[in-house]
Amino acid sequence: MRRFFLSLIAALFIVAGADAHNPREFRKLKQKINFIWASDLDRSGCYDQKVIADMMATVAKKIKPECIISTGDTHHGKGVKSATDPRWKTHFEDIYYHKPLQIDWMPAIGNHEYMGNVQGFLDYSKENPHWTITDRYYTRVFKKGGVSIRFVILDTTPLVEKYRNGKYHQRYPEAAEQDKQEQLDWLKKVLSEAKEEWVIVAGHHPIYADTKKNKSERKDMEKSVDKILRKHENVDMYICGHIHTFQHLRRSRSHIDYVVNASAAESRSVRITKHTKFCSEEPGFSVIAVGKKSLQLHMIDKNGNILHTIKRTK
Repeated sequence: MRRFFLSLIAALFIVAGADAHNPREFRKLKQKINFIWASDLDRSGCYDQKVIADMMATVAKKIKPECIISTGDTHHGKGVKSATDPRWKTHFEDIYYHKPLQIDWMPAIGNHEYMGNVQGFLDYSKENPHWTITDRYYTRVFKKGGVSIRFVILDTTPLVEKYRNGKYHQRYPEAAEQDKQEQLDWLKKVLSEAKEEWVIVAGHHPIYADTKKNKSERKDMEKSVDKILRKHENVDMYICGHIHTFQHLRRSRSHIDYVVNASAAESRSVRITKHTKFCSEEPGFSVIAVGKKSLQLHMIDKNGNILHTIKRTK
């Protein structure tokens, strides 16, 4: 009975806010600084990937984003072999060809990138000037009209122990070669020195979320990353992908909004938890709109419906 009740509530969350949105109204989402956020892109154009790419372009045309944030798994399967792998054209360039999407992409590395050649993923920036990844983890600040926001992009696969040990080590050999503590020390330093009005930390793996994936992934992220984030009051959100669902969670004694972006291609099922503010198994993407006094994140499905909005104010 309890399982049925939770499933019913989850269904209500999934449809909440699913109000068809007129494309001409997307410009109302626009603030001083705007971004599109997508994750888990590659399904060879199948499932809903092309439909979502078209909708991303429609929204981008209206809000004029600074860049597109991509939180990992640009290529599923075994990633890419090099910066000139044919998959870049067939699975990325031929899908996101629209003029409004020919802007900077600010990617994070996902676990599927680690199944291929991570250096090839980084080196694609030499082939495509819009591919702005500068290192395995990095930070970037945007300023406009008296508003500033800092994104801190993590490389989360090496922070998850299962990728570093045992049977998974054979599939993700580069993960164990990375210095985990060095990245965490860098994160502490960046957050301690950040002076921007808004700070968003992004990575591929969730810290808190409903998922059938191994619980150890989230426990490792909680012990390493979240332990640091909670000590820095300037952190507004932790955003991620990996599990192909929309989720918004809040935890007790934490000032942070934990946000999972749906897959921009293939979606999965999701259930409500006691920490869930919203969840949906619809595929899609998000818009992050930043003003001096407010930061808003809008979850958008493949049809352009705004499913849920997170608003933070100062």
